Amino acid sequence: METGGASRKPTLTPKAVIHQKYGSKACYKIEEVHEPPPNGCPGLAIAQKGACSFRCNLELPDISVVSGTFKRKRDAEQSAAEIAIEKLGIHTRTNDPTAEESWDELVARINYLFSNEFLSALHPLSGHFRDATLREGDLYCLVPISVIFAYDARMCNLSKWIDPWVESNPYLVIPCILRAAAKLSESLYVPKGQLSIRRKNPYPSEVMTSTVTESSLSSERSLIEVVRIPHLLDKPVESIILDLSPTRYYLDLIAKELGLCDAAKVFISRPVGRVSSETRLYFAASVTFLSDLASDLLDFKEALHFEEPLNARATYLSGQDIYGDAILANIGYTWKSKELFHENIGLQSYYRMLINKTPSGIYKLSREAMLTAQLPSTFTTKANWRGAFPRDVLCTFCRQQRLSEPIISAVSVIASSKSSDKQNLQVVDSAAVEQDHANRGTIVGNEGQRVESEDTFRSEVRIYSKSQELILECSPIDTFKKQFDSIQNVSLRVLLWLDAYFKDLHVSLERLTSYAEALAIRFNPERFFEELASCRSVHSGLNSKVEGEISHKSNGVKLPCNYVGCGDSFPNIRGSDSGISPSNGSLVCISYNVALKVDGVEVTETIENNDEFEFEIGFGCVIPCLEAIVQQMSVGQSAYFSAELPPRDFILASTLDSARILHLLDSKECCLDYSCSLLRVTQPLEDRMEQAFFSPPLSKQRVEFAVKYIKESHASTLVDFGCGSGSLLDSLLNYHTSLQKIVGVDISQKSLSRAAKILHSKLSTEPNSHLPRTAIKSAVLYYGSITDFDPQLCDFDIATCLEVIEHMEEDQAYRFGNLVLSSFCPKLLVVSTPNYEYNVILQGSNLSSQEGGDSDDKTQLQPCKFRNHDHKFEWTREQFNHWARDLATRHNYSVEFSGVGGSGHLEPGYASQIAIFRRKSETRHEYPTNDAAESAHEYQVIWEWNSSSK
Repeated sequence: METGGASRKPTLTPKAVIHQKYGSKACYKIEEVHEPPPNGCPGLAIAQKGACSFRCNLELPDISVVSGTFKRKRDAEQSAAEIAIEKLGIHTRTNDPTAEESWDELVARINYLFSNEFLSALHPLSGHFRDATLREGDLYCLVPISVIFAYDARMCNLSKWIDPWVESNPYLVIPCILRAAAKLSESLYVPKGQLSIRRKNPYPSEVMTSTVTESSLSSERSLIEVVRIPHLLDKPVESIILDLSPTRYYLDLIAKELGLCDAAKVFISRPVGRVSSETRLYFAASVTFLSDLASDLLDFKEALHFEEPLNARATYLSGQDIYGDAILANIGYTWKSKELFHENIGLQSYYRMLINKTPSGIYKLSREAMLTAQLPSTFTTKANWRGAFPRDVLCTFCRQQRLSEPIISAVSVIASSKSSDKQNLQVVDSAAVEQDHANRGTIVGNEGQRVESEDTFRSEVRIYSKSQELILECSPIDTFKKQFDSIQNVSLRVLLWLDAYFKDLHVSLERLTSYAEALAIRFNPERFFEELASCRSVHSGLNSKVEGEISHKSNGVKLPCNYVGCGDSFPNIRGSDSGISPSNGSLVCISYNVALKVDGVEVTETIENNDEFEFEIGFGCVIPCLEAIVQQMSVGQSAYFSAELPPRDFILASTLDSARILHLLDSKECCLDYSCSLLRVTQPLEDRMEQAFFSPPLSKQRVEFAVKYIKESHASTLVDFGCGSGSLLDSLLNYHTSLQKIVGVDISQKSLSRAAKILHSKLSTEPNSHLPRTAIKSAVLYYGSITDFDPQLCDFDIATCLEVIEHMEEDQAYRFGNLVLSSFCPKLLVVSTPNYEYNVILQGSNLSSQEGGDSDDKTQLQPCKFRNHDHKFEWTREQFNHWARDLATRHNYSVEFSGVGGSGHLEPGYASQIAIFRRKSETRHEYPTNDAAESAHEYQVIWEWNSSSK
């Protein structure tokens, strides 16, 4: 329901100005422009790609113009339109028009609508003028004012210039139209006390022949389904059939269904759902409203009012006041054709519109799984997320609830170090967080631009009412490596809180506030409840049950409470165990079928099914009972179970046969029968699995472990074997160390290119309060295999190889160890690799042989999967210790063992095991011989930096 008074009057964009003059004759052609790469990383030996921009070529009947280049297509189009306006000398209004100017334009607009030219135009409103010529008797050629008000946006905009109160009460457009029509009394006739207008002079016969006759003959009689929404909440919403005839005005048929004799007394809402949709609500004009119009009162905003009861459900759907009974129909004329467009609107469509106004409903609809999917509790990765992204869901929710678009600000968080050697997060505040509320889900960052930084990100969300009053804001302290992830996570926090409210609309303020604080949300209770007041009378609370977990002995399957089955039906898993089962973080694919079952009746009605449905395990992406069962299945198995009924809205939003389902729902005992099959399982990536179990993540713990030894050894030179994207080298710049030269080696040019850009950005930055002053004088990145020898890497103080050797074959891991300790000879070597025995915890499985046998023989155990699909092996502690001790003994090094994640004193040890090799004495280099000598060659320098060229 709309609230508030006057607001800023609309202004036309350059494209809108061009459209007014040329319409469909204006042709916009977008061209991609690949700009040369910025000199962001001097000295990089790998070819860099520049950003992709867009240029627009606007072709008009008179001229053609080309815009400059822009990052967004729509900016290029607006620029081209602006250039065309300037070249054509089109005058655009720079100041707000006066009320007198607006009246003149309004009168001219009405005069055009009733012209011969408009009758044949391709416009949604012209179809109503043609249909008016089919009306008989006193209704002949009478055009209802309500259709002019509903289908001509220009008329509404002009009325807002005349009376700002039109913004809050759109029905005030009607008296504006009546007054303007009165000024055209010589050509137009307005019956007293009626909401219709017609021409005094009939349309010429040639116009009637070419437009009206042709369009009526091309139409056929149709039966369409529409929905009646009673204003009384205790009366059910029902589906009815309209009999459309090519010789009758369809609005007269709707008027008859509403108990009216004239279409002029039918009011029409704005589009429900998509702006381009013809789905609208039709309802009867109030008798009091009609008498107010007939009284010739001057102060219409005081006179116009409705005494009929408000239709809460229809008002909630449309976002504007609807009175009395209403009809929801998808019917009308479009910009594309003179034919009458219509589609069936049944109960399924109605209930989908209803749940599309809730966060959970929007997400369920995006997945087409009303009875299976639910809003996930965590945003993991873009690649594994299914359905609409949280930010998009939040934007849709705000539009559906008639709120301003959410303002999402990205904040760059830069890591610095203090004397405590712990990272200190410092925030660079956004400079223009609220500069543009008009853009969709506006995202702003430093200086109002998209944030480009290699540091972490923190985001916050603000939601305002249409009158720009702050309703809520969410400012969590969590940081993320990617700006996209940060934005999605903060959006999801807001959605989860809003969804909790919609699940229990009568929740106490104290409990709602407590949940908000847990999610770092602050809100204005008065504004929040006022903006969402209409939902209380429509939604009874979408599933407010508290879901716990109970266990049943049948098949050893655990199920959440409230999903314990119907009658004696318990979960049943069938099929042989393939040994491929999901774990937390796995991406699974299932097929499923959901049917409505009445207790004691054999026949069931299928209401939802899906041949391939993907979701992540462990993040609440589906209803709890389904996830609990899938976790206990293996690929190829099927499961059957029953669940309690969800809210009726979701069931009716799923089924096409609403009449049959409603009959079953009215039975004394109903439940849902689920059947599902596990089709495939994709195991989670290593870093996501580790992040789910460790805080800080193992990757950060490994960096801190290496920094400790760098400081203890007072190393001045470091080489990182298998440096990848430079995560370790980058992190080292956030600490005060004695390092003067850092080197990275990797076999991936793409990763090295990324590392070069990161390092150059930090090393070339002047010292400030965010970054510690570094002693590093030189940095080099090499392209090459770490199993090849290059004498340039000999005698470094410290060498690191973190989570790399498991990506080689085992014989290559031995070759690498021998090469480093015999030829490169660093004073200190730190090597880390996953502890295979810890996978039992990460994957939630048991270390027991499927074939039986001696459980103490760990070399026979093969139940756990590797943490990453690219791992060629993962060693137990015993295997890793054997590898490291053998190398140390052979090459005159000592070795000690440690790790991060978990505890070395408790089983199964550290999650990431680490070996620290120390050179015992000055070692004479043993340059590779035989086969190894053939592979010895210099690495290719990919990027080099030194402080003198800074």
